[in-house]
Amino acid sequence: MPCLYISTNVNLDDVDKDPIFSEATKAVASIIGRPEHLVMVILKGTLGISFNGNKEPAAYAEIVSMGGITKQVKRNLIATLGTILEAKLSIPRARFFLKVYDTTAAGNCSKL
Repeated sequence: MPCLYISTNVNLDDVDKDPIFSEATKAVASIIGRPEHLVMVILKGTLGISFNGNKEPAAYAEIVSMGGITKQVKRNLIATLGTILEAKLSIPRARFFLKVYDTTAAGNCSKL
């Protein structure tokens, strides 16, 4: 089950979050190759985030998946999720950071 956790300094009180959840779920499912019903998306706003010395709109996200992560998948996730956040929350793609973690890769390393 892939889990995407998005943290942002943007105030989400008056934002329609449903399109963000929907688009992010579809993107993660499609890019990683998992069914949508197995994708979890968490969105948290109004956090204290400073990037490049200022507090303009920015986001940090983490995605954890059991397999399905390659270099190309990482690139596609960064590009697609960055586009969603730019369109829905006006967060410039250059102010979005994504950490990708494949739990199966960690398990394989311990067997070496």
